[in-house]
Amino acid sequence: MSKATKDRAAQAKRIVAEQKARERRRVVTLWTSVAVVAVLVIAGLVGWGIFAGQEKDNAGSVTTPPTAVDGGTAFARGEGPVTIDIYEDFMCPICHEFEDAAGPTITQLVDAKKVTVNYHPIAILDRYSTTEYSTRAAGAAAAAAQGGKFYEYHETLFANQPEEGSAGLDNAKLIELGKGVGLTSQTFADAVNNKTYTGWATKVTDTASGSGVTGTPTVLVAGKKLDNPSAQALTAAVEAAAA
Repeated sequence: MSKATKDRAAQAKRIVAEQKARERRRVVTLWTSVAVVAVLVIAGLVGWGIFAGQEKDNAGSVTTPPTAVDGGTAFARGEGPVTIDIYEDFMCPICHEFEDAAGPTITQLVDAKKVTVNYHPIAILDRYSTTEYSTRAAGAAAAAAQGGKFYEYHETLFANQPEEGSAGLDNAKLIELGKGVGLTSQTFADAVNNKTYTGWATKVTDTASGSGVTGTPTVLVAGKKLDNPSAQALTAAVEAAAA
């Protein structure tokens, strides 16, 4: 065999060896890429599963305020023998009008120890704000109840009621209003910002709806609904119930 022939044979051998080496590298790279993609897909599925589970838990979690009465749906004021139940939405202008008109009469009845008032903050007007204000306000009122200032905060929410169709008060404003009635603790601010009681607000709204409450304000005296809630009708109903 001539030297030229040997050189050509050696060169051909090297070319074949290099091709085989490239093929092995290509296969290794391919399977490495497949493995990496598989790991990423699995990690993504696991991450999504954890996230979805957390979202489900958060959606289903309800923190009931310890101070709530009537099955955890209301906040009581007064110690009288006749029970008044008031279902209200802090975005509802008619609720504001009722509070302005009947609020002083209710206070007189409470001070005279004639009634116990159960306030039920519910959220049926979220569609009239762009930030679900009714739910957020009800949740903030629950946080205020935990600070011992439910009625004071209840009054200031109506005094600062936003217009229907607006964004409603933001959390910073809800916290600021709380400070105005003595809710200066970080606990109150955290409850508002973290939406601690918004799940509760949704639950009590559903409970109210299930018991036949279709609008606000809905006022019951000794379990009987007032057809036209007013200060006069409220006083007459209380006197009738007491008799």
